[in-house]
Amino acid sequence: MDVVYDSVGQATFMKSLDCLRPFGMMVSFGQASGSVPALDLSVLSAKGSLFLTRPTLMAYTAGREDLLVHAQDLFDVVLSGAVKIEVKQTYPLAEAARAHQDLEARKTTGSSILIPG
Repeated sequence: MDVVYDSVGQATFMKSLDCLRPFGMMVSFGQASGSVPALDLSVLSAKGSLFLTRPTLMAYTAGREDLLVHAQDLFDVVLSGAVKIEVKQTYPLAEAARAHQDLEARKTTGSSILIPG
């Protein structure tokens, strides 16, 4: 594969690297299964000169202008239909704590929406 997006972390990290072709890119952006263990960087060269990044939202939105530009890019992609957002559950705003508990307990899939009311 050219690119792997890994949101799981510890349980899938090395398997994700193994999926890449030489010069492939891995984007590690989550740790649902736990933190990724320390990595010997020579692994990246041994597996074919791989690239690895760990982006954080705060780095991309540090300045107000950055936030607005990236938010507009996201909305443009969603409005174009290139990205489909599946709303699988909705919660009244008054039940925000329950929504958070369900998310933490992995009772949700797709997107969750809080509805003011």
